[in-house]
Amino acid sequence: MVQIHSDQTKQACEYLNITMDHEGFNFMKAKEIAKIKARERCDHPMILSWKNGKTGEFYPNYECGKENKPFWIRYAEGRGVNLVVDFNKGEYVFMILMV
Repeated sequence: MVQIHSDQTKQACEYLNITMDHEGFNFMKAKEIAKIKARERCDHPMILSWKNGKTGEFYPNYECGKENKPFWIRYAEGRGVNLVVDFNKGEYVFMILMV
């Protein structure tokens, strides 16, 4: 059996805090912008997890353990997240792996 994990102590994570107040700004537009910002930094970014702060939805939609962090954050951290794009202070958050 093979286990894949990353050493979080050696990994730097870049945070982009973006304020958007355009009419019609929604989750899909935020996701599109997050992908654009990630592609400016690498060729093949992958969204590991996300949260829609307006609705409370998140992905992956799973709860596990009794940690003080939500699972969607722990999931991304465990897979090496190195870019977080946060729109409007938590309205939409995308955790991305840049490879």
